[in-house]
Amino acid sequence: MRSPQVRNGNRLLFAILLVGWLALLPAACGAARAGEFNQVLSIGDTAPQWEDLPGIDDRMHSTAEWADSEILVVVFTCCSCPYAVDAEERLVALDAWLKERGGKLVAINVNKVKADLMPKMKERAEERGFEFPFLFDESQQIAKKYGATTTPEFFVLDKSRRVTYMGSLDDSPDGKKVTTRYVEAAVESLRQGSVPEKTETVPIGCRIRFERERKGR
Repeated sequence: MRSPQVRNGNRLLFAILLVGWLALLPAACGAARAGEFNQVLSIGDTAPQWEDLPGIDDRMHSTAEWADSEILVVVFTCCSCPYAVDAEERLVALDAWLKERGGKLVAINVNKVKADLMPKMKERAEERGFEFPFLFDESQQIAKKYGATTTPEFFVLDKSRRVTYMGSLDDSPDGKKVTTRYVEAAVESLRQGSVPEKTETVPIGCRIRFERERKGR
């Protein structure tokens, strides 16, 4: 028979372990909600919405503008990143391909360095023949809400605007040896009413240049 001291010691140990487990539970739950490579969103989550983001057409744009589109592909990109530049020709082709299938492509830039500001966005769009919306978010919040960290980084959204795929455009960062087109495969799966075989890949590109947030005392 165990002595009162042993029983009390076991109870104390159990209490300590329980408190530690409860302290870790919120973090564990948060990690479960995030994707394999995305720290914020998971496949099946409803995508964050945006309102009144300025575009290269000098108009303000909100997500509701594309409410009738069966599929919406959102890409976070910029003008200065070599990977983003390498993807521009493929973006133009993807835009045309999507339109034939009832989908839309929307590009968003959040970098605030001079080489990525609106004048450069307009210049790049003119040079490359962009016919898709190219928006700018000075607050950088929409990229943070999507958990985007890279340019370019893609999100395929269904009619209900749930995330069905996120990651790279394809398996060739420079576009020279493409064998698998992840975004197009995800779109085709949606059109067929099935789940994409590949729902998440590692986005490869330049890091988004988030401004450092100053911490208060």
